[in-house]
Amino acid sequence: MESAELKAWLRLTLAPGVGNGTARKLLATFGSVQAIFEQSAATLKELGTAKLSQAIAAQPAGLDALLKTTEDWLAAGSDRQIAVLGNTQYPPELLNIEDPPLMLYMLGTQLNRLQDAAYSTASAFTQGQLMLAMVGSRNPTPQGEVSARQFAKAFAEAGVCVVSGMALGVDGAAHEGALQGGGNTIAVVGTGLDRVYPKKHLDLAHRIAQQGLIISEFPLGTPPLTANFPKRNRIISGLSQGVLVVEAALKSGSLITARLANEQGKDVFAIPGSIHSPQSRGCHALIKQGAKLVETAQDVLEELRIQVPTAHNPTGSSSDEPLHSSDDVYEDDEDEGASPPQADNSFMAALGYDVVSLDALQARTGMATPALQAQLLGLELDGHVMRLPGGLFQRVSRT
Repeated sequence: MESAELKAWLRLTLAPGVGNGTARKLLATFGSVQAIFEQSAATLKELGTAKLSQAIAAQPAGLDALLKTTEDWLAAGSDRQIAVLGNTQYPPELLNIEDPPLMLYMLGTQLNRLQDAAYSTASAFTQGQLMLAMVGSRNPTPQGEVSARQFAKAFAEAGVCVVSGMALGVDGAAHEGALQGGGNTIAVVGTGLDRVYPKKHLDLAHRIAQQGLIISEFPLGTPPLTANFPKRNRIISGLSQGVLVVEAALKSGSLITARLANEQGKDVFAIPGSIHSPQSRGCHALIKQGAKLVETAQDVLEELRIQVPTAHNPTGSSSDEPLHSSDDVYEDDEDEGASPPQADNSFMAALGYDVVSLDALQARTGMATPALQAQLLGLELDGHVMRLPGGLFQRVSRT
């Protein structure tokens, strides 16, 4: 993209009071972004108001500095690119959403492999690879975080690109799982691509850029503003063929993503959880509203008609076996197999899957406090139990 054209796009996105809808109207009317700024005030007034005319006529403060910053960022490597509405690098999936972004900043070595990819009905992002969004709580339960990682790893191994928002909690676990599965993953962020938020995910961001893509509609230098995170959710759902909600409270940005996916005609999936967990209520609400209840990654793959070779089992268990039981060979049924180290079937049954206090567990088992604490410590060291703040414990399923 030539410098003059890039400057015009930046100017349009920075113009005060000119939203995406108005910008698209201007582009459709005048044919190109540079032509917009060649119009007279009288012509612009015919399309809107004097305020619009003034906004287009005035050069935004900091435009020249942003242009230099953006050009320097683009020149720093072949792993970065800007796609604008209407050009061949723009993902066609986003053309079908209600409010497609005007500009997309993209960072990732995957861009090097896609320079010659041809657009048809499939995005050059992944050369036709199916994309699935995974979203959920920033403060998941230990089981929710494990589930997010397991499901994402299974999807990646099955050839599905995992799309998420690189937030703390479920998002981060989903990206981690996809990377562990050796697949592509796309992070849609709410800041400029010269910033990483949260800072805790700096290493994760570098690994995503090495194996997938990080994208943003926000100019370089944009800080983590609260309003930008719900806004980017439409891109997460728009890129994807479906959305899986792992854990979510009733008032959650994940439910916004699910609602947008539903409005876009996409499949919505939800993992059920404990009826006592606030982090499961959003998923339960979605299921009541028609979202597909899933227990394994295979449930999602089958719904999306993705064929997985028999020799490759993406969940680590049979296709009709729930995820939580694939490694839990210590149920009450005697045929289930051996118990985990230092625990018997009755103790694990008493522990259950809900968060439980030491006092409640003692009441269920009748064990003396020292023996109970020793039992829990052994299970914690073996990775079967997670210790939570407030003296609480939760059983953790593993595949």
